Amino acid sequence: MMPLSMAEQEKECVIRKIGGNPEVKKHLEDLGFHVGGTVSLVSRLGENVIVKVKESRVAISEELARKIMV
Repeated sequence: MMPLSMAEQEKECVIRKIGGNPEVKKHLEDLGFHVGGTVSLVSRLGENVIVKVKESRVAISEELARKIMV
């Protein structure tokens, strides 16, 4: 298991765990990140990452990406 921020680009991964406080978990769930769901890292832009989740592309901070374990 590793943080999403360290995943290989364009490789589809399964979300194993979402860390952080309840507010962070709720925010990530609202964006479509759920345990058991698939996600892939599209690109890195400075302190942010672009990920594909549920056929959408979402930009999140690298800090949030480290809370998503794949």
